[in-house]
Amino acid sequence: MEHGLATAVLSIVGGGVAAQVLAARLRIPAIVLLLGLGFLVGPVLGVLHPTHDFGENLRALVGLAVAIVVFEGGLALDFRELRASGEGVLRLTAFALPVNFALGTLAAHLVGGLMWGPAAVFGAILVVTGPTVILPLLRHARLERRSAAFLKWEAIVNDPVGAILTAVVLEILVGTPGRSDAVPVAKLAVRLAEGVLAAGALGVGSAFLVAWGFRRDFVPETLKTPVLLALALVAYVVPNLLMHEAGLIGATAFGVALANRHVPGISELRRFKESLVVLLVSSLFVVLTADLDLEVLGKLSLPIVGLTAAVLFAVRPAAIWLATLRSGLSRRERVFVGWIGPRGIVAAAVAGLAGPRLSEAGYAGGDLIQPTVFAVIVATVLLHGLSLGPLARRFGLSVAAEGQRLAVVGASPWASDMVVALHRAGVPVVLIDTYPGALHAARDAGVPTLQAELLSRHAEEGLADHPPDHLLAATRDELYNALICTRLAPDIGRERVYQLAPSANHLLHRDTGVSRDARGKVLGDGTADFDALAGRHEVGWRFEIASADALAEPGAIRLLVIKADGAVDLVSVDDDPVATAAGDRLLVFAMRGPASVHVAEVHVPVPA
Repeated sequence: MEHGLATAVLSIVGGGVAAQVLAARLRIPAIVLLLGLGFLVGPVLGVLHPTHDFGENLRALVGLAVAIVVFEGGLALDFRELRASGEGVLRLTAFALPVNFALGTLAAHLVGGLMWGPAAVFGAILVVTGPTVILPLLRHARLERRSAAFLKWEAIVNDPVGAILTAVVLEILVGTPGRSDAVPVAKLAVRLAEGVLAAGALGVGSAFLVAWGFRRDFVPETLKTPVLLALALVAYVVPNLLMHEAGLIGATAFGVALANRHVPGISELRRFKESLVVLLVSSLFVVLTADLDLEVLGKLSLPIVGLTAAVLFAVRPAAIWLATLRSGLSRRERVFVGWIGPRGIVAAAVAGLAGPRLSEAGYAGGDLIQPTVFAVIVATVLLHGLSLGPLARRFGLSVAAEGQRLAVVGASPWASDMVVALHRAGVPVVLIDTYPGALHAARDAGVPTLQAELLSRHAEEGLADHPPDHLLAATRDELYNALICTRLAPDIGRERVYQLAPSANHLLHRDTGVSRDARGKVLGDGTADFDALAGRHEVGWRFEIASADALAEPGAIRLLVIKADGAVDLVSVDDDPVATAAGDRLLVFAMRGPASVHVAEVHVPVPA
């Protein structure tokens, strides 16, 4: 038993993390590989049997993990996003949900051949679009802020509502079979109100308690994350004692309320929880997929396939279209949101509980709930996951660049010339500064600019429109450059943040200098500090785009390699020399003149 459990944990955690890493390398949604891994180690090879390995505790463990996932999702909901997307969010959460429920129930009965009871349960389960799927897909596809807000808010807000709706339908069907009087329904309404009110009060109250305690330094830094996780689980478990699945509202409310209290330091805690959630989501998908058995999969039939197609191509598109009539959403946004609706962990977990309860109560077709819901989950994850990025780009709703984007902080004259040279070479670039006058030259040349303090909330929103793959802190203030790199390294990647060389060489000393954890990589060979670059620029040095085999004059500085596939590699003394190949180009800083460099001819498309 001990070895069996160890094998199960290894398959779940190790396999899930490996699938995430492989998906990142292949640039495909990780959920596609996680589903495949679950099927492989479960129904196909029989290595993993979650129900057998974990016993009766499996469902409780899944519920606790889901609580942490929805809490972390709630932390991503900032009310300030509603300024541009409030009407659309209201339509998708308040209006589209009941329409989805009605159309899903109708399709399950007419197309899937289910009785009205199981059909209503199916319709209730599928009103949700799981945040466990949506949030990773949004990070992967880089949607523009408005469309991303629609999908994010819909997924996180509707998730607990859909779970409770399913619980209510189940209570009506299973808890009061054959009863026509209104007393049980009235009692159910009271329980529902108690559960929802308790969940809301506990979630919001916990957020205010955390904000009060953290701001007064009552909780040591090392205990802040454990406190948040413990309170999230309390907000989930306690309301569940009053009403099944009400705990999801408590965990979500805790996350949303805490996110909008703007507690200092919460962003660092959020990063830890994001990493934890990646691990939990990977494990949950593997567990729930591996828990399917061949008998359940054998129940897939033509009506189930037809119902799955109806959900994808008719139910959700029609519900979104009806709910957004005469709204501020554009036609492209309505079509896009109507197509993208992948289901996730909550739908799978609820289906695993609802199906057996219906079958035990004697409802014909109850055993079809789980295979039907899983068919929809697999179909939506594959089709929506693989089509979200291309469709967003086709509709102009993506902010992803054709190549890797470089953000440069500090609009000095030499930095402005550098980004203009990169822009003309076809490299996506954005220039950031607090002084509007410093941005004029780059803006006049067509370079995207952002006037903001990079560490402010305004800059965070602005960068969402131009998400960078690399960052170069190029201000005169060396410590500010290091601060920017340290702050943005968790978001962009520690290996992709750079700063100018410090003027004092001792700051880079291995033992006595600034720790590598507290700064970015040093651009160039270690001699390219701000004053050196500015002084050379004043006497005629300029930035040129040269072929990889160009011969530069002595003293010329190679700063960046533009790969043939659009990737960008910045040259750094902290790295090995960047290898170049045929078709690569270089950004070179050298004295302008006939003998300086052999400049590569670059054809830049002229806007129509």
